[in-house]
Amino acid sequence: MSEHGIHHVTAFSGPTARTVDFYTRVLGLRLVKKTVNFDDPGTYHLYFGDEAGTPGTILTFFPIEHAAPGRVGVGQVSETAFRVPKASIGAWAHRFVAMAVAHEAPVQSFGETVLHFRDSDGMPLALVGVEGAESEAAWAASGIAPDQAIRGFHGVTLLLRAAGPTAAILTGVLGYETVGSEGTQTRLKGSATLGGFVTLRSVGDFLPGRQGAGSVHHVAFRAADDAAQEAMAEALRRDHGLSVTEQRDRQYFRSIYFREPGGVLFEIATDAPGFAIDEPSDALGTTLKLPPFLEPHRGRIEAVLPKVA
Repeated sequence: MSEHGIHHVTAFSGPTARTVDFYTRVLGLRLVKKTVNFDDPGTYHLYFGDEAGTPGTILTFFPIEHAAPGRVGVGQVSETAFRVPKASIGAWAHRFVAMAVAHEAPVQSFGETVLHFRDSDGMPLALVGVEGAESEAAWAASGIAPDQAIRGFHGVTLLLRAAGPTAAILTGVLGYETVGSEGTQTRLKGSATLGGFVTLRSVGDFLPGRQGAGSVHHVAFRAADDAAQEAMAEALRRDHGLSVTEQRDRQYFRSIYFREPGGVLFEIATDAPGFAIDEPSDALGTTLKLPPFLEPHRGRIEAVLPKVA
């Protein structure tokens, strides 16, 4: 049975090489899969995460060389947060200073220390210091000590006009429960250690978001298998009157999509089959992988894709 939590988060970015550099060299994540947007194969789809590409660690990007900047607003993810050992927040702040990463002073939120920062496209991110996270497995990248490395997602914050309808989907379908509130924020928690939190920030009549570089396209939640996924889809249709797409094979998981009441695009993705289905675990992310229906067009696809550093 799958844990309830985030499977992955997918966003838009600017130049490919800059995106890879920031997430591998600066944050120390592993490039676990280099493939393409199946619906637009002239664009990369890059997956960053832990050593194995564990659900709850995966941040993916569609890099577009000359993408206009996005704008965070209502109906969007306003921040994506990673979990790190509590004692490492100071070291990360020093690292961000040394590497000229835009960031703020650490603050307290829901009883945890949070370091807000932005990537090279201005995408809002955070590191959350978690007690005991140092005992969890981590991808030990060059220049980042194992006791400081990112352990996966802490969660996401959604910017909404009102939290109630979205909270009903999270609790009634996706396995979350409400665990606290601070000001305009409501926090919900799933059973997963990685990617277990979703924070709903109610802002009323605020500007809508605009997709572009530095903005999140969708959030994917976990399903153990096809049967669990279909049960969630049926609950969405039956209990909430929401339309759900047909299942789509994404090679490394199978997905359905729906627009939750607050306007954020949600996906439900199966845990299986995982990222080692088409290349060895020790070689993840080293070569361009294409689904069978695109393999006959490999030459043309490779000719238009930029080089990945």
